[in-house]
Amino acid sequence: MKKTILILWALCFFAGISFAQDINDEITLIQAEFGLEKRQIVESVMELPEPLSQGFWFVYQQYEAERQLLARERFLIIEDYMNQYESINDEFANSLALRTLKNDAALSKLHSKYYKKFKKATTATYAAKFFQLDTYIHNTIRNSIQQELPFIGEF
Repeated sequence: MKKTILILWALCFFAGISFAQDINDEITLIQAEFGLEKRQIVESVMELPEPLSQGFWFVYQQYEAERQLLARERFLIIEDYMNQYESINDEFANSLALRTLKNDAALSKLHSKYYKKFKKATTATYAAKFFQLDTYIHNTIRNSIQQELPFIGEF
């Protein structure tokens, strides 16, 4: 499954970039493609019983809409980093760090908010399983992106 997620991310990321006109187009393309693939993975792993399925997917759509806004901001932070990489100063580094910390905190807050909603729509076990899977997927993607980014001052 790990390999599948990395392949899906790479296909979505690189396919979207070649056709997009600007960063916002790129992000929209990536999120649209990834969203379809992610839903299939979630559907496969969750194995929800029919009585819980409708409530789960209703909450999932709401969650994904909010999470995608945070992911969009994360992409923009990375884009800013790469565009300014060769001339990063203390002020810009501070701005990047603060934006990243704010984004991380917002994601944690979103998880707390939606854990309660998923638990109410399904059970605590299914809610925990979803966040285990979601965290795994997004940490895998984040790690693969991080491996490609140079450290400040590396080059």
